Amino acid sequence: MSILLICCTAYAVSTIASDRDSQRPNILLMTVDNLGYGDLQIYNPQSKIVTPNLAKLASRGARLTQFYTASPTCTVSRACLLTGRIAQRHGLINQLPGLQGNYGVGLNPKEILIPQILKSAGYRTGCFGKWNIGFAKGSRPTERGFDEFLGNASGNIDYYRHVYNGKHDVYRGTAGKPVTEHHATGTYSSDLFADAAIDFITRHQTKQPWFCYLPFNAPHSPNRKNKLPGQINEWQAPPEAFARYGMSEKEADPKRRYLATVTALDDAIGRVLNCLDEQNATDNTFIFCFSDNGAFRLERKGIDMGSNAPLRSGGVTCWEGGLRVAAIASFPGVIAAGSVVDQPLWSPDLMITYANLTDAQLPRTRLDGKDALPVLSGKSPSKHQAFYFEFRKHAALRLGDWKIVRTKPEEPWQLFNLKGDPSETDDQSAANPDKLADLIREFKSWQAEF
Repeated sequence: MSILLICCTAYAVSTIASDRDSQRPNILLMTVDNLGYGDLQIYNPQSKIVTPNLAKLASRGARLTQFYTASPTCTVSRACLLTGRIAQRHGLINQLPGLQGNYGVGLNPKEILIPQILKSAGYRTGCFGKWNIGFAKGSRPTERGFDEFLGNASGNIDYYRHVYNGKHDVYRGTAGKPVTEHHATGTYSSDLFADAAIDFITRHQTKQPWFCYLPFNAPHSPNRKNKLPGQINEWQAPPEAFARYGMSEKEADPKRRYLATVTALDDAIGRVLNCLDEQNATDNTFIFCFSDNGAFRLERKGIDMGSNAPLRSGGVTCWEGGLRVAAIASFPGVIAAGSVVDQPLWSPDLMITYANLTDAQLPRTRLDGKDALPVLSGKSPSKHQAFYFEFRKHAALRLGDWKIVRTKPEEPWQLFNLKGDPSETDDQSAANPDKLADLIREFKSWQAEF
């Protein structure tokens, strides 16, 4: 009798846990690397880049027009995303330099990351792609909350050879084991990471809720240090991506080669979305996709091909082109299909959003986000009062529709009304001294917290 009771009780508890897990949503978080705000036709109808899968994702959910990354550079942006904290709180305030920086400690090991809170809430967690926040022992993805990892430790790897600054740079698992089979076969990196995500989703879809972090390294610009002697430093894409434009793989124009690189990224994203459909997982998956920062506009010949139109400047600056990025969210039944969210949100919001969605326990540290789901679902306007940005000598603050910007600490602030001037062309500092003073006071209030 007692054995039967214990067995029945255990079965009941197991059933309740299984039912609970079946109701909790999966989470797919995709980042793309230096994609321009104006690269996608859903933001800029003048763009010639073919991205049907990102357009399809937006048609199933929301296109965000005022979404900000918390930093205009790769390393810091990723650290802010995963911690829910701006750089001045978590301490990783600059890009990790070269091999020494990328294979060092990077982000403070005491910082709590999104995968850690979701794993403690019963989620299976996987990371597939660009890490870029430290790869010393104790800093690797599977030591920071991810159950599984396949990706590159550093930044802009060669798309086929998977080399960063002359070092093979794709690894699997905790020990930092090099993945050489893909290096030998030359698997295109966007496909390599998409395949790993598809495998993860397929294996775990019917077992427990999952969190898949898929940080693509595309469409980051090519790096001469990653090339063989005599190899051309050019944008890379598979033959089928070039064929979509009627181009040869030997196309010499970097502007046209960039089109193929972004389309190849879109193809990889499309295969992941198709996997969700095939697994009947789409309706129970919260998908968020955004660019880690704006396209770089540094006027490097053959390199800076992305467009941030109609925004000003680009990556590594605090102009809108560096901070306001393309972002798409999908969650059927919660986020209206084909909607546009014209409310200010930013990347630190995702930590709190995921915790509220999954009943995960948030860290006790000071967070900089707010739950984005009421805004994405159209139930509430944004609760943000201000956004603070500082990177190297650049700084900015947005308060309501107003923004101040400076490119050096010693220069005067410029003031813009983003509602009517998203291109930041009409400096209002002289015409609105009271508003300028309000924003400067708010900027100093943020600084006083650090």
